[in-house]
Amino acid sequence: MGIAALLAAATLVTMTPHQKAALLVVSGPRADNGVGGVLVQRWDLEAPRPRGAIVYVDQEGGDIRAFRQLPPLKAAAQFTNAEDAFAAGLATARTLRRAGVDVDLAPVLDLPDGPLGSRQFRSPLFGIAFARGLAAGGAGACAKHFPGLGPLPVSTDERPHVRGVLRDRDVAPYRDAVEAGVPCVMVGHGIYPSLGPRRASLEPSAYGLLRSLGFDGVAITDSLNVVGSADP
Repeated sequence: MGIAALLAAATLVTMTPHQKAALLVVSGPRADNGVGGVLVQRWDLEAPRPRGAIVYVDQEGGDIRAFRQLPPLKAAAQFTNAEDAFAAGLATARTLRRAGVDVDLAPVLDLPDGPLGSRQFRSPLFGIAFARGLAAGGAGACAKHFPGLGPLPVSTDERPHVRGVLRDRDVAPYRDAVEAGVPCVMVGHGIYPSLGPRRASLEPSAYGLLRSLGFDGVAITDSLNVVGSADP
């Protein structure tokens, strides 16, 4: 065990349950010190950020960009090859790091037949290339929305209870993401009866499926403030 790990372990044993729980929370930037992360939105880019928190942002491309002046300017669906997607990821990472951002909540790995339109790459391989570009530029990628929105009739941002059939081809891009070393995966709010009655984001078997792919990184839920996370 290295020195950093020993120091972390020593700190952990002194923390209260409340402090430990706070490390699992990604909040808005106007949060108290102690939260594990903050999500920076378009309207609070300049807000003070809690000390030590990991900074996340939605910078997918096109209309989904918290930093309107930063890349990628093109929406995911506009990329036609992996090389351009990698270059966009690299440029995005470099500018985000200068803005104090650690993790981009991208790429979207939902298949092109899903409900997100231009937010979906023509091929998941382009999304993986974008993630590799982010890594090369020093930013973390967070692939979403596991286990795939492809079979869902509408986005979980639009309705509170969206059901779909779990398909192997929707899960496959996440195997590629694991092999590419993507450090973070966002679990979506879709309901897949074969996994259980709850939204995937709150369904233990969804996380079991993700871990079965060999993923040992950070798994986070989609936003708990959106329509799709509402109580039944």
